[in-house]
Amino acid sequence: MLESGLFLPEDSPDVVNAKLPFDPFDQFLWARMQYATSYNGGEWFEPEGYLTDFYTDEAVKAIEANRNRPFFLYLAHWAVHTPLQASRADYDALSEIENERERVYAAMIRALDRSVGRVMEALKQNGLEENTIVIFSSDNGGPGYIGIPDVNKPYRGWKLTYFEGGIRVPFFVRWPGKIEPGTEQDMPVAHLDIFPTLVAAAGAPLPADRVIDGIDILPYATDTANEPAPERPIFWRDGHYHAVRMNGWKLQYLARPDKVWLFNLNEDPTEQHNLAKENPEKVAELKALIEAHDATQREPLFPAVAEMPVTIDKTLEEEATPEDEYIYWPG
Repeated sequence: MLESGLFLPEDSPDVVNAKLPFDPFDQFLWARMQYATSYNGGEWFEPEGYLTDFYTDEAVKAIEANRNRPFFLYLAHWAVHTPLQASRADYDALSEIENERERVYAAMIRALDRSVGRVMEALKQNGLEENTIVIFSSDNGGPGYIGIPDVNKPYRGWKLTYFEGGIRVPFFVRWPGKIEPGTEQDMPVAHLDIFPTLVAAAGAPLPADRVIDGIDILPYATDTANEPAPERPIFWRDGHYHAVRMNGWKLQYLARPDKVWLFNLNEDPTEQHNLAKENPEKVAELKALIEAHDATQREPLFPAVAEMPVTIDKTLEEEATPEDEYIYWPG
């Protein structure tokens, strides 16, 4: 399913809107987006009720319809993306939050939490709870353009940046009988690990005609690995903006501005101390990893058409100064 963008009609009595007058992109969303969704590229139609709840309704139907055969369900909620719209019921349930924008955002999270609970209950009611792998994660940290300063606290940066606030996200895996409840691993993982992990769980071979990024993390989640988790680089790339994490070190560099950040996440997980100038050998080592990896990659199918500045330590609502650190995000 594909959404146009609105969670409810802007003038619905059942919605509370939080517009962002300091964000030009938010103004574009309100002007152009509709309360609509579609199936498989078909005609747009109005969903029934708040969009997050509607998608959950459809997910529950899919579980019930496929309960007697193996299935894969990918539920990619639009929440908590902008435009910020909460159902009035969720908004009213959070009267202790005084800031209206934060209250709307929290209410959107409340709806997402409810969605997860309903999906888990549907698995239970259909007798699928014990033999279903459930993975919950997010594609990025909270954005600075919503103007909520502590949304990624204590980490620096936002969505669109490779600081920890932009890329450190929850990653939960549930598989009763295989993974002990409460199991924690401190090994870094990436979404690229999901594919080889699920293929291994299904007992299928990986494709042999291509390079597969990522690793099977189940041996580490189930504590059946006979060796420590491998030290391996994890890469990010967006146009001229590059980053790599390896052995607790993280390097970022980009062309605009021409700057390098190097952090030891084992000692400085909130990235307060840039060690690039005093560790040129480590910078060169990690940059060589990025360049070698880039040499194996194809050119982007959709090159960037514009760039926008993103301050690292201030939201879009706050006034930027020449002293602020920033990146130019190619999008």
